[in-house]
Amino acid sequence: MEHLPDIALLAPTGAFLLAALALFVVDAIDPDDTNATLLAAISVAGSVVAFVTAGVFLLSGYAEPGVELFGGQLVVDGMSLIFTFIFGSVTALVSLASVDYIRELPHKAEYYLLILLAATGMSIMASANSLAVVFVSLELSSLPSYALVAYLKTNRGSVEAGLKYFLVGALSSSILVYGISLIYATTGSLLLGDVAGAMNEAANTYPGVLGVGILMVLGGFAFKTASVPFHFWAPDTYEGAPAPVSAFISSASKAAGFVVLFRVFVVAFPIEAVQVSVDWVLAFQVLAIVTMTVGNFAAATQENVKRMLAYSSIGHAGYVLIGVAALTNVGGAGAEATALGAGMIHLLVYGFMNTGAFLFIALAEHWGIGRTFEDYNGLAKEAPLACVAMTVFMFSLAGLPVGGGFLSKYYLFAGAVGAGVWWLALVGAINSALSLFYYSRVVKAMWIDEPDEPRDIESYPTALYAAIVTAAVVTVLLLPGLAVFDTAAFDAAAALL
Repeated sequence: MEHLPDIALLAPTGAFLLAALALFVVDAIDPDDTNATLLAAISVAGSVVAFVTAGVFLLSGYAEPGVELFGGQLVVDGMSLIFTFIFGSVTALVSLASVDYIRELPHKAEYYLLILLAATGMSIMASANSLAVVFVSLELSSLPSYALVAYLKTNRGSVEAGLKYFLVGALSSSILVYGISLIYATTGSLLLGDVAGAMNEAANTYPGVLGVGILMVLGGFAFKTASVPFHFWAPDTYEGAPAPVSAFISSASKAAGFVVLFRVFVVAFPIEAVQVSVDWVLAFQVLAIVTMTVGNFAAATQENVKRMLAYSSIGHAGYVLIGVAALTNVGGAGAEATALGAGMIHLLVYGFMNTGAFLFIALAEHWGIGRTFEDYNGLAKEAPLACVAMTVFMFSLAGLPVGGGFLSKYYLFAGAVGAGVWWLALVGAINSALSLFYYSRVVKAMWIDEPDEPRDIESYPTALYAAIVTAAVVTVLLLPGLAVFDTAAFDAAAALL
């Protein structure tokens, strides 16, 4: 691989983009009679090429210690490849599952096209090394997402969710771009490395302006990751959106928000330099605790399974925030790299187990089953394989040793303890114990409780089933299989630090 040009490192992003262009051409040729399976196959193929290529580059060490492109505007390194792997795998699962979910709906080509364009923006976000590229790529991923949420145009909940997502997203983007303008005004640059180089002088000359700019950037990223108190859009959006789109946004979009958060704050805002203006590590510690607690307590009070998963997604954002909240310079570089790398690993596992859980909701919607816990009573008798998969997702999300979620949480909590913020690990462990309550409700309903009335399931959609089973198998395999990724994640974190 040493003979490949540096530009080849953008092959995963190119795979998303080429697949999107192929969809555009195929639909343009015969928009009224386009084969739905062909459209899905193109989307799945592009996504598979993207995550396989990213995985090969990552495990071969081809991008180490980081390759800058276009004058430093983009950087491809271990972290960007890990996250591109996440985006590709989630996009592939969602595209496969959508074959059955949207079979009877119009505008199929546009649906897959929007998914691929959003994934393209996310992959650019993973490599963004300039605040300008961060903003442009974030908008490229966000705009298709707004349309995807409102895809069910005849469904009032879907349209309402899309409008709410768009309005709150527009406000968030305006806050982010204004924060970027303040940082540019104080440092004179948008490149992350140059911003960091000018940070000492900026913090001493314009401490107030710089502090406000950093806090506004933090707020913009907190919205993208659905962190409390910027989470209020997420439950309604996830509930109203088509279930595969909910899976895509809650997994891939959340990971995209975190990858830019990691890179911008670690590279551009070194805590030693900006502490005069704002202590963002303390801010993330508060965010992590509040997000974990609010997300899990709210999830425990829900009767709607899809809404429960939405609040659960917020709780998991709190766990990942431990990765940046532990950058205290107390436990040494090793402990910090462990915590930050653990955040990447948790998002990798989360991409499969959370996507699988939402795709199970899509399966239930396909069958016309309701959305409450009681509606799932006795479902294991009619669909045992799917219910086994959902059980794996629920217990892995809770942190039990049935899937990779157990190890990823262990790494997070161990990194927090090593960094001297053991109380973050304690709060995380308590919240994980609480989450077992509401995750177990789903399992209990499927396997133990009896249905109120007979249920008649007439068809078992092959593609949707395949996506769910694949996600479950990978979730289980990641328990021993994280050894393939953990070294790469910790090395990527160490290189970033």
